[in-house]
Amino acid sequence: MQYPSVTSVKKEADVLLSNMKPTQKSNWKTLDRFVEINSQWVKLIGEHLETTEGQTVEYWRVERADSVVVLTIQADKLLFPPPMYRPGVAAATLDFPGGRVPEATTAAAAVSGIIKKELGVTESAIARIEPINTTGWAINSSFSNQKLYGFVAELHPTATVNPELIGAAYPVTRDGIRDLLKKLTCLQCRALLLEWQNQVDFRF
Repeated sequence: MQYPSVTSVKKEADVLLSNMKPTQKSNWKTLDRFVEINSQWVKLIGEHLETTEGQTVEYWRVERADSVVVLTIQADKLLFPPPMYRPGVAAATLDFPGGRVPEATTAAAAVSGIIKKELGVTESAIARIEPINTTGWAINSSFSNQKLYGFVAELHPTATVNPELIGAAYPVTRDGIRDLLKKLTCLQCRALLLEWQNQVDFRF
């Protein structure tokens, strides 16, 4: 049996690699905007777009403020506000403290206000704040421009948190995270929790 030469194999490999490289394509072209509905929460847009293949498509998307989710820890426990009703799923769900990034501010600057609103603690109760992802994650890139930012906020051990504002608390251990994931249905919350778990590796 005759085997191919090293040179011929290298040439074939180079061809395969070049074919795997992404080609440079222009963005889709916006032809017209036929609907725009504005509210304080969201902007709904309907457009006709021309694809790179020259096809005209009708496309709907929304523009929303970026969102922030805060994993709040005190005394080695993750704190949650009471479950809140979510109209999208018609049920109350367990979620980390979270909210929108106000206009003309940053995701990091929104953290203390979110914790105060959700758990009733002031900025002085926060010992440290660290980002989970410094680059915003696209929540639904085909439909929305909204990005997700996650943070870990550790409260001082002696800071007072109103028990009535705590809906649940889970220990920051492997077993605690495992139990929490059985209850946590919010995809954004789960993604940030798992990313943080991967970063710290829970070597206790």
